[in-house]
Amino acid sequence: MEYHNPVLLKETVEGLNIKEDGVYVDVTFGGGGHSREILKQLGAKGKLFAFDQDQDALLNTIDDERFTLINENFRYVKRFLRFYGVKEVDGILADFGVSSHQFDVADRGFSTRFEADLDMRMNQKNQLSAFHVVNDYDEEQLKQVFSQYGELRAAAAMARVIVEHRKEEEIKTSEQLKTVLKKFLPPRHENKVLAQIYQAIRIEVNQEIEVLKEFLVQTPELLKKGGRLSFISYHSLEDRLVKRFIRNGMFEGEPERDVFGNFEVPLKKVNGLIVPSKEEIKSNSRARSAKLRIAEKL
Repeated sequence: MEYHNPVLLKETVEGLNIKEDGVYVDVTFGGGGHSREILKQLGAKGKLFAFDQDQDALLNTIDDERFTLINENFRYVKRFLRFYGVKEVDGILADFGVSSHQFDVADRGFSTRFEADLDMRMNQKNQLSAFHVVNDYDEEQLKQVFSQYGELRAAAAMARVIVEHRKEEEIKTSEQLKTVLKKFLPPRHENKVLAQIYQAIRIEVNQEIEVLKEFLVQTPELLKKGGRLSFISYHSLEDRLVKRFIRNGMFEGEPERDVFGNFEVPLKKVNGLIVPSKEEIKSNSRARSAKLRIAEKL
């Protein structure tokens, strides 16, 4: 089983505009596909730092003196690069979302295809799991999770049904959760709705939106002038944050304008939105929702 088939490999690495002696960061190492491609383009003096909070990813480490793998969440990117004496870099690559490996290992609980304990932790040392979200959150909290992160119209009703069922027994497995929410899963759309439910719980468990925001605000300070960001998102919540941050340098509101209506932002977009080709989607179905955005430090 392949650990992870990297999406938009050529386009993402090309977006970094790699310099042979540059310093680069792959904050979502996974199976190491993007990292290996970056290393191919680096010279002897180049450096690549990679981050991954998942212990399983450490098995894919690369034996190369130019490479350092850091077993941490990328929300701490600036702190750990400083530990290695790195204050500025030439480029940062991120492939957000869940790796193929995490989906394919049944007991991690990420996939709707398998019967598994409710888990969904990307970092298995974390306390909060899908079990705790489903069984300990009150009705309002569950409604917010399903509505905000799953964009589910029936969020309130789903939360109510879960809370009512919990009075009788805990919901421990993915199959139990499906059974409890069965009336919200019409046969023609079952997989789509389940994917939204799982996405919502997974985002909450791993604090994915908070982590992404914390990470994004660090990137302009980390990048050298002319340095590049190359980011792949898989759902609209992520992509909107990335797009807005590149455009405005903030997540809400508008930047302050001068008397002429102009405003300064730290980044500028490079080219337009890039999506996978039909051929790539055919060979890797998980690529179908990928969106690549590239930006440069002004």
